Amino acid sequence: MTSSGAARHRCIYEARFPDDLARVRALFEEYAAGLGIDLGFQGFAEELAGLPGRYARPTGGVWLAVAGDAVVGCIALRPLDAERAEVKRLYVRPALRGSGAGRALAERALAAAAGAGYRRVLLDTLPSMTGAIALYRSLGFAEVAAYYHNPVPDTLYLGRELP
Repeated sequence: MTSSGAARHRCIYEARFPDDLARVRALFEEYAAGLGIDLGFQGFAEELAGLPGRYARPTGGVWLAVAGDAVVGCIALRPLDAERAEVKRLYVRPALRGSGAGRALAERALAAAAGAGYRRVLLDTLPSMTGAIALYRSLGFAEVAAYYHNPVPDTLYLGRELP
């Protein structure tokens, strides 16, 4: 592998619980810490305590990105209802941003959502997450109406249809 970020990310795999619980929890906590907001309104502490919870298969999932021997990123999918799923917790550690890991994680979650029979995928994000927003838009996401109450000002709600 070269030293460029684009060549350092090497695989995505579906998290296994309880084997990957500590890795998933650590990445989710890093994700939350980097936001600079309190995720209590989403029941984040309960989510961590109950993993995999709503992310459990067959209606959800958690995927991890690996580079070398390290787990460097994650994404999760959970049901909203029989036809809609929500993408949550897309996170890539700063040293690997721009490596393609985020795109690979998002594509894996979208494929899993389609495979599970969902017709639409939704997510919310913050305007400050410009890299993630650009990624989502490149994957066909567009702004949609709020699908739940988020008290964080200027939250963006994005969605896309699945094939």
